[in-house]
Amino acid sequence: MRINRFVALATGMSRRTADTVVMAGRVTINGAKAETGVLVAETDAVLLDGKPLATPAGAKTILLNKPIGFVCSRNGQGSKTIYDLLPAKLHSLKPVGRLDKDSSGLLLLTNDGELANELTHPSRQKIKTYEVTLDKDLQPLHRQMISDHGIQLEDGPSKFTLERLKESGDRAWIIQMSEGRNRQIRRTFAALGYYVATLHRTNFGPYSLSGLRPGEFKEIS
Repeated sequence: MRINRFVALATGMSRRTADTVVMAGRVTINGAKAETGVLVAETDAVLLDGKPLATPAGAKTILLNKPIGFVCSRNGQGSKTIYDLLPAKLHSLKPVGRLDKDSSGLLLLTNDGELANELTHPSRQKIKTYEVTLDKDLQPLHRQMISDHGIQLEDGPSKFTLERLKESGDRAWIIQMSEGRNRQIRRTFAALGYYVATLHRTNFGPYSLSGLRPGEFKEIS
């Protein structure tokens, strides 16, 4: 295994970032500074900043249907975490993006930094799809404002597409967006005087829930 892939899988970095730390002289193999592109054997002792890296078993990615009430962190500070839903052998995986405690749906976890970067980097424009229910009907003007020009938030304009989830009624919507700022959908509607009652992610780039029930997960290639 090449050193950049070894470091990436062992730490969750992207391969590009792993190359950077290798070139910076922060990685050693059997006591000698590693060189870019060198191959690592299972018997080699690899250290990053003087701390040993465990030999990675290989890239692993899972798709979880996160229920409401679980937080996407290791320390829930009194709340249940997504790791309570997973066996111990998967606790080293990191979420790709997040869903807040009150949201549900598709969540990817991986130790493949390259995949995480591919899915989250703004230049990749990966589309995420959500089903959202509001506390009251969305006014046509507000729908147009969101879709055409976006709503100005403290961290910049927020713009996404909306499609009615049901033929009748203006409270349930399908939202598609390529951004992923913290609580962006909730903050966008709050700026217009709406409360998001439910928020459920169904798709993230090429991945979908595929019939997984809340709390269930599956490994994906």
